[in-house]
Amino acid sequence: MNVLLLGSGGREHALAWKLSASPLLTKLYASPGNPGIGRVAELVKLDVADHSAVAAFCQEKKIELVVVGPEGPLVAGIADDLRAWGIRVFGPSKASARLEGSKGFTKDLCAKFNIPTAAYGRFGDLASAKAYVEKTGAPIVIKADGLAAGKGVTIAMTLDEANAALEACFDGAFGAAGAEVVVEEYLTGEEASFFCLCDGATALPFGTAQDHKRVGDGDTGPNTGGMGAYSPAPVMTPEMTERTMREIIEPTMRGMAELGAPFAGILFAGLMITDQGPKLIEYNTRFGDPECQVLMMRLKDDLLVLLNAAVDGQLTHMSIRWSNETALTVVMAARGYPGTPEKGSVIRGLDKAEGESVQVFHAGTAINGGALVANGGRVLNVTATGKTVGEAQAKAYAAVDRIDWPQGFCRRDIGWQAVAREKAGA
Repeated sequence: MNVLLLGSGGREHALAWKLSASPLLTKLYASPGNPGIGRVAELVKLDVADHSAVAAFCQEKKIELVVVGPEGPLVAGIADDLRAWGIRVFGPSKASARLEGSKGFTKDLCAKFNIPTAAYGRFGDLASAKAYVEKTGAPIVIKADGLAAGKGVTIAMTLDEANAALEACFDGAFGAAGAEVVVEEYLTGEEASFFCLCDGATALPFGTAQDHKRVGDGDTGPNTGGMGAYSPAPVMTPEMTERTMREIIEPTMRGMAELGAPFAGILFAGLMITDQGPKLIEYNTRFGDPECQVLMMRLKDDLLVLLNAAVDGQLTHMSIRWSNETALTVVMAARGYPGTPEKGSVIRGLDKAEGESVQVFHAGTAINGGALVANGGRVLNVTATGKTVGEAQAKAYAAVDRIDWPQGFCRRDIGWQAVAREKAGA
């Protein structure tokens, strides 16, 4: 079958890499893609904001499935518009994508359907938000309501930090995304990423991971879109997975159906595992980045078969097999990230980094004058598998050290909590 993949990051390269291995695949197109994706797909230039142009391309190339990678087009309703043209799409409707597009919507859903999450308030003006913060105290969490590329969240340890974050939101630091804010209780525990493949009625667990959001070693510095991840997440035991499905995922699926927006696609729950059990931090309505990279390295089944089953409402008949190995990815970022990254520096040595259990996924790269160059903040995802987290970590960093890119940097401690656990249990 002919497939169109929308997106250009490391997540999309991982999806393209896995889709390209499917015997069902006839031709894979990607827009806009990147040089890594270009190794397994034909890159095409489409204005993804022009849904009718995307639909026309799909009809011309006889596209049988569109896979939407990033959240922006989903929140803008591309899945609805393509389906109206009779085109099959993997990705939620605009109404369902509100789970990611509006943090306030999700918090209200949790309140209505008794889904465990942090206590919260929603505010459309600075004065009332500051009054709530003053009353509640710090530490406290400030979130821009809308899409902010993973950067609209501030974990404020003091009232001054909280007020500064509120002022930034209402002063336009995140554009329209910050016109409303959600102020949340600060949760303590261990974070985990939990994924489900959904078809509107059935939610099938689709792996776990732990992300590393802070830019610096030891979880220091500002939040980023993610500096690395590993899978599976040890904290997500079978018992915790069962509780998450029963207390969080299944009520969400029932709630969305009751609201007339049954959820189909990937439901990505950011969790805090507290002393009381799992609590929802937030939902994303697409694969995580860089969590997708480690999930694709561990997935033993044909991804295209699974996506087709989700689109066709056939997940009750499916099961998913995973490698017993751990996968770990290290994000190599351009100097300046998560602020303004330096673009254009030349990257060499990727052929020396890749091997049987190591893949380098392109996240923000371009070709300039025949050379591979940095073209974004997060640029490469160096991903490895191993029998333990420590082994996967060692392989990933050995591959990082074979890449010749002086202007790039990475955290050197991805997976540190799990590695420490392994050493303690040895």
